[in-house]
Amino acid sequence: MSSVIYGMLKEEKKRNLELQELYLNEIESLPKGSIILKNISGNDYYYLKHWSNNKANMGYLGKNEELVEKVRVGIKRRKHLQEVIKRLKLEYKEICKVVKD
Repeated sequence: MSSVIYGMLKEEKKRNLELQELYLNEIESLPKGSIILKNISGNDYYYLKHWSNNKANMGYLGKNEELVEKVRVGIKRRKHLQEVIKRLKLEYKEICKVVKD
C-alpha cells in the first residue's frame, strides 16, 4: 500500500476518534427519553420519561409548548448523533483492519 494512502487512513482514524468523542460529549448535554402527554381534568401536561438504573423516571415539563418543542428537538438530535456514532464505530473498525499501529 502506498505511504500516501496509509497516511490518509491514519489521519482518518484519528479524525474518526475525535468526532466520536465530540459527539459523545454533545449527547451528554441533550435530554434522553420521550415526551409523554397526560390529560388531567381536561388540561394537558407534558412529562419527560426516561429510564435510569432499571427504573422509569418522569420529569414534569409543564404546559409550555416552547419548552416541550425545545426538548423534542434535543431528543431528536440525540437519536441522530447516536446513529452517527454507530456508523463512525463501524468505519473505525474497518480502518483498524488496514491501519495497525
